[in-house]
Amino acid sequence: MKLQYAGQESIPLPLNQVWAFISDPHKVASCLPDVQSVEVHDPTHMDVSVRVGVGPVRGNFKFKIELQPDQAGNRMGVKITGGGLGSVVDLSASADLREEGGSTTLDWKGEAVMRGPVAAVGGRVLDAQAQKLISQTFANVKTAAVQDSSRSA
Repeated sequence: MKLQYAGQESIPLPLNQVWAFISDPHKVASCLPDVQSVEVHDPTHMDVSVRVGVGPVRGNFKFKIELQPDQAGNRMGVKITGGGLGSVVDLSASADLREEGGSTTLDWKGEAVMRGPVAAVGGRVLDAQAQKLISQTFANVKTAAVQDSSRSA
């Protein structure tokens, strides 16, 4: 099953502060919903375990996450692979950043391919849950980046 998403998030911080936040794997991992554990290997690679529930399928999923920064192009890519409960998930996403009047807008898009019991749950349930998790992650990035900025000010 293949799913595609796109959206936008506005963060009331200058681009350089947003870039510093999303380039830090520890900070990015803290924004994922239902994180159980994080192991950061280097500035662009980490392993994350999250609690996932899609319909009747619930459990821990383990993912390898690679951040793919392109600071010159104001673009952050992310590649996520892994799974759990006999299911496999491959996700690629990117966000284009642009500054407007002291705020930064993230135009993001992503594509997920899922196989196994999670994909068997059905398109509508899976699509709604995936959209909820993606939206929650970007909302968490916005909240955490603003809080991080106020702590360091």
